[in-house]
Amino acid sequence: MRIFLAGATGALGRRLVPALVTAGYEVTGSTRDPGRQDALRAAGAEPAVLDPLDEAAVHAAVSAARPDVVMHQLTALARLTGFRRMDDQFATTNLLRTRGIDILLAAARAGGARRFIAQSFTGWPNARTGGPVATEEHPLDPAPAAAARRSLAAIRYLESTVTAAPDIEGVVLRYGFFYGPGTGLESGGPIVDLIRKRRFPVVGGGRGVWSLVHIDDAAAATVAAVEHGAPGRYNICDDEPAPVRDWLPYLARTVGAGPPARIPAWLARPLLGAQGVSMMTDIRGSSNARAKRELGWTPTYPTWREGFRTGLG
Repeated sequence: MRIFLAGATGALGRRLVPALVTAGYEVTGSTRDPGRQDALRAAGAEPAVLDPLDEAAVHAAVSAARPDVVMHQLTALARLTGFRRMDDQFATTNLLRTRGIDILLAAARAGGARRFIAQSFTGWPNARTGGPVATEEHPLDPAPAAAARRSLAAIRYLESTVTAAPDIEGVVLRYGFFYGPGTGLESGGPIVDLIRKRRFPVVGGGRGVWSLVHIDDAAAATVAAVEHGAPGRYNICDDEPAPVRDWLPYLARTVGAGPPARIPAWLARPLLGAQGVSMMTDIRGSSNARAKRELGWTPTYPTWREGFRTGLG
């Protein structure tokens, strides 16, 4: 089976290419950087260098690959520094989730692909109502912070476009917060560095519930989605959504740091913005039950506790 993977050299793409190749799939992986072609070949993929917003180039590359399955794993978050001006920092990613999804989906359909798998996100987009954990049937936030409105609108657009597309099986994988090698949350990475310096505090009561997923578990779920699961949305996260007040102190102990500082929400707001404070105090986590049941996927790191101890990289 042939797969066209758009975004093959991103944080997830770098783990996904070898996982797909090991599973026996023939992979063409796209990158914007010509200097990454050798790395893709070494991982077992055929590289396609292109601008994912260049319609003609995307159509030509997908047509040449003749894929059975097309994957959209395109983001531009390598320089993400916080959530105070989230929409500004997500501007390119939002474009990839709107214009980019239109281009790649049209190319997939024109190229005769039977299935289209797209990256979305779960956690902060959930409506901040009801219990602490949401399923795929739970609505998205109808009133996000002003700084996140365009980003949430892009997620809505991607999910509705993919799942409603005719003549192709549209699958949306809503990944939780990544951690592990090659992510922002890895040993020696920027988040762990902040934690070691006690500059990543628990805000307010730390009641914001996060759903995390190890990067290799996210890759394994994506491989599973190639041949399993009906079209629709799937939350890809571990078994234990947890409030910041639980997982952050545990992570600090794991990396040998002192207990995180605790500061009131009003003091954090000028630094984090309304979206950042919301993520620390009142977002909802997500259930992975559907993905485990319908994709036949079981995470290697069922909770962040095991993952933080042995999988940070």
